[in-house]
Amino acid sequence: MSEEPFIPKFKSPEDVLKAVRDQKVSFINLWFTDITGVVKSITIPVSELTLCLDHGVWFDGSSIEGFARIAESDMYLRPDISTFAVIPWEPEEPKTARMICDVYTPQDEPFIGDPRQVLRQALEEARAMGFEYFTGPELEFFLFKPNPDGAFLPLIPHDYAGYFDVSTDLALNVRRRMVNALGAMGIQVEALHHEVATGQHEIDFRYADAIRSADHAVTYRVVLKAVAQRVGLHCTFMPKPAPYINGSGMHVHQSLTYIETGKNAFLDMDDEYGLSEVAKYFIAGQLKHARGLAAVVAPLVNSYKRLVPGYEAPVYISWARINRSALIRVPRTSKGREESTRLELRCPDPSCNPYLAFAAMLKAGLDGIKNKLECPDPREENLYHLANGSERLETLPGSLSEALDELERDEVIQQALGPHIFERYVEAKRQEYDEYRLQVTPWELDRYLMVY
Repeated sequence: MSEEPFIPKFKSPEDVLKAVRDQKVSFINLWFTDITGVVKSITIPVSELTLCLDHGVWFDGSSIEGFARIAESDMYLRPDISTFAVIPWEPEEPKTARMICDVYTPQDEPFIGDPRQVLRQALEEARAMGFEYFTGPELEFFLFKPNPDGAFLPLIPHDYAGYFDVSTDLALNVRRRMVNALGAMGIQVEALHHEVATGQHEIDFRYADAIRSADHAVTYRVVLKAVAQRVGLHCTFMPKPAPYINGSGMHVHQSLTYIETGKNAFLDMDDEYGLSEVAKYFIAGQLKHARGLAAVVAPLVNSYKRLVPGYEAPVYISWARINRSALIRVPRTSKGREESTRLELRCPDPSCNPYLAFAAMLKAGLDGIKNKLECPDPREENLYHLANGSERLETLPGSLSEALDELERDEVIQQALGPHIFERYVEAKRQEYDEYRLQVTPWELDRYLMVY
């Protein structure tokens, strides 16, 4: 992934108004996310755009997951003009554009339940310590084709290719269409390929500051679903849609740079792994808080069916360079590109809210730096084999319920979310897990009905 800084194309309201006139845009979609990361949208006609840019757009937040009670529901959206893009899959006439928004209260203060604001607060803490935080998420996804009746259940993979396959990869042109759409939305793609499982793919975009990267991640999910739908397929970011195959992860590459010099704070050329003390403190912080992080970066009941040994998903709380069974990996850098040194956290999955995930990840790492936590030795051996021996390794939670228990014990991750989102997030996820516990699955019926 390249480290070139993102330079926004649209820097002022006048830039946006000119683009709207030049491209004959008729409608504007104002995007934001609820606490679970689902994109919400309000559409305004272009005649209201100037007023929107000057004063924002009011909306009722009481029906948005985790936002506000009815008595506190009035709030408004303030668009980030740097995120303006014409939506490429909408009809040519009338054209529609979108902008990602921040949420504000009637007192003109940032809303504490806005996930984008939560990430901004974490970034402000990092800046106070002299750092900028950069991320590069790699979102994997599946494509499924419809059954003869048009339904997508039972699941039928779009192809039966494997990792980097060519002749059996039926989605090459679909991925190309996705890349073109992402480019039209201002997201620069660096690579695309078939993944390990049948029907599974990955498209990687350029490394950026954490806010921009999170914006790109939520846009990416909308774009890929829309493109797939238009060719008769279903794109899903569900972590584990089918048993006995690899699930979809969202490995996140991350680094800190010094604000004063612009240099990579994780780099030390004299270290065996090329890592500075800051990097090792950061690793120690994320390992310490890994169990508390889990409910934020792996937020679904289904997430914990991906996080099991044997399918390349990280389960053991450790770090390494070549060992992909470790939770944190240190990717090698080529000669002359040492400034790209970074840490790859491998437990997040693409169903998470990237704003909350990046905020929690950053706070965990900063806790390691502030308290100079001791970094354990790297574990390069195959941890799946080691775990079957006498040595007991600490693991991630085995279920969403266990992950929520850990979140409720981790004050640092709670602080990252803030009390408003923390309380509402746990409440929503407890309800989700309780609904799951009430279900009787086909596996249970097959296993027990005729025997007992």
